[in-house]
Order: sequence, then structure tokens, then C-alpha cells
Amino acid sequence: MKDIDDSKAPLLDHLIELRGRLLKCVYALFITGAICFYFSEQLFAILVHPLKEAFGDGGGRLVYTKLYEAFFVQVKIAVFGAFCLSFPIIANQLWAFVAPGLYAKEKKALLPFIIATPFLFAMGASLAYFVVMPTAFHFFLEFQGNSSGLQVEALPSADAYLGLVMQFILAFGVSFLMPVLLMLLNRAGFVSRAQLIGMRRYMIVAAFILAAVLTPPDVVSQLMLALPLLALYEITIIAIWFTDRKQAKELAASEAADAAH
Repeated sequence: MKDIDDSKAPLLDHLIELRGRLLKCVYALFITGAICFYFSEQLFAILVHPLKEAFGDGGGRLVYTKLYEAFFVQVKIAVFGAFCLSFPIIANQLWAFVAPGLYAKEKKALLPFIIATPFLFAMGASLAYFVVMPTAFHFFLEFQGNSSGLQVEALPSADAYLGLVMQFILAFGVSFLMPVLLMLLNRAGFVSRAQLIGMRRYMIVAAFILAAVLTPPDVVSQLMLALPLLALYEITIIAIWFTDRKQAKELAASEAADAAH
């Protein structure tokens, strides 16, 4: 039992520790939220850049149809930015609370996944921001022009645009966490590499259904989420093959060492 921490605090001590760590998470959210609210105009300028590029030089504008809409756009940016910036702190506090109850092998197994989570989310969000959103916005704006003698012009509201951007970023960011989930399920023994290979045809259907639910109802956005999901699924199967092979070698070495003794 030396692998596990010796501390055996009573329930009350655990609750006090949990309260302290939750307070730290709340403080982190408030501080990062205040910072994001102060820089909300600069952050909104970054978020609106893909639309500005899609409109081209001298074209396009954002409107707000309610007097209080512009203010609440800044509030939403602050909240969204607070969750993104404070996520590493929240994850660290969660890990610090759970880690003492884990064995050394469990810590070693879980830590890479915790570290990989923000990087995979950032990869998905970056794909949405730099590739998917510009492509989708160009596609949407192609419907501007003259229709039946009437001028059709895109006049998106600031609130609706921000909601669309957040939808893109969260959809791609969360979807890119699929390898972490599958690897954890594999480590826990709930799913094997052979089962994942057998479920490949169902994953193709599930990827397109998930893309249809999480993205706007256009084929371009759905394909740009579904195809990376399928690629990540295949990469996860390959990664599990490497981990299974490594575990088999370690088990064989352990059995050989036991036999030698």
C-alpha cells in the first residue's frame, strides 16, 4: 500500500478541502472574467475577424437590434473568456483534490490525459477559427445579391454572430476531446481496440449525426467536423495499439522477472 498517499483525512477535512478548492475556482473565474470584460472590445475584434475577412474590403457590418444587446455581448465574451482562461486552474484544483486518493500507477496513467485535454480543445478551437469559420462565412455570404429585383444583404446582429462563433468553437473543441474519452474507456477496460474497430461503421454514422447537431445546418460545416472526428477515431485506434503493445511487453518482462526469482 505504499503506492497510495498515507493521508487518511476524515470526511469533514475532505469537505473543507473541497470547499477551499471550489472557492479558488470561483475566484479564478471572477478574476479572469473581469479581465476579459475590460478587454471585451479587443476580444470581440479577434472573434469578428473571420467575418470581416469574409465580407472583404469595405463591406459588411454588424448591428444590434436591442438597446442592451451590445452590453450583453460584452458580458458573454467575458464569461466565455473566463471559462477558457480559468480552465487550467480548475483542472489543476480538481487534480490536486483527486490525486491523493490515487495509486502511483493510476496517477501516471491519468496525468497524460489531463495534460492532453487543453491541447486537444485548443486544436479543435483553432481549426474552427482559422479554417471552418472563414470557409463557412464565405459560403453563407455568397447568397447576397439581387433576388427578384430586391437587394439581399447580410446584416447579422452582434449577439447572433457571437452565439454562432461560440457554437463553432465549443463544438470543435469538445469534439476533439474524443480521443481522451476513448483512451480512458480503454484503460478502464470498458472498450477494447477490437471493439472500436468493429464499431467503425457506426462511428461514421455517429460522426455525421454529431456534426449535424453541433454545427449550423450547412453541409460545409458538418463535413469539416465529421471528417476530423473520423480521423481522430482512427488515430485513437492506432494509439491504443501502441499502448496495448507496451503493456504486453511490460507484463512479459514482469512475468519473466517473477519467474527468475
